[in-house]
Amino acid sequence: MIRKIFIPKKYVKDIFNIDYEKLKRDGYKILIFDLDNTIGSIKENTCDKETSDFLNSLNKDFKVIIASNSRKKRVNEFCSNLNVYKMHLSLKPLGIILWKIKKKYNINYKEMVIIGDQLMTDIFLGNRYKLLTILVDKKGENDLNITKFNRALENRIKKKYNMKVGEYF
Repeated sequence: MIRKIFIPKKYVKDIFNIDYEKLKRDGYKILIFDLDNTIGSIKENTCDKETSDFLNSLNKDFKVIIASNSRKKRVNEFCSNLNVYKMHLSLKPLGIILWKIKKKYNINYKEMVIIGDQLMTDIFLGNRYKLLTILVDKKGENDLNITKFNRALENRIKKKYNMKVGEYF
């Protein structure tokens, strides 16, 4: 049986289709973005200008954090034009990163949003700590080898729950 802990609260096409004004009105203060295939494809070495301008503009209303399971070099290189807090080797879906964020910013989990492209890491982590979870479609065609197994499971979950972009769960 598939557990609902893998089901996001919201499913949107990409990071540009999130209602950030509503998140602000609802009292969210921290936006935690996954890196690979959420804000950029795994083939991109740096964040493109449109995305970097967009993410940097969110800093006026939120603390923007990039939390990636990738290595430090990958995260620093990709985020070189971003004015955000970066976390590499974040070990998602373990909750260590959320604890670190909570401690660093003296904030409650209820004030955090996690945005990512994977049910098994990003959404699972957020739901375990009762964060608002937002799933986005994967950006790019490629995946890391370790992610391919998760994608097969995710496709089964999406099919079982008839998950479609634009829905709330």
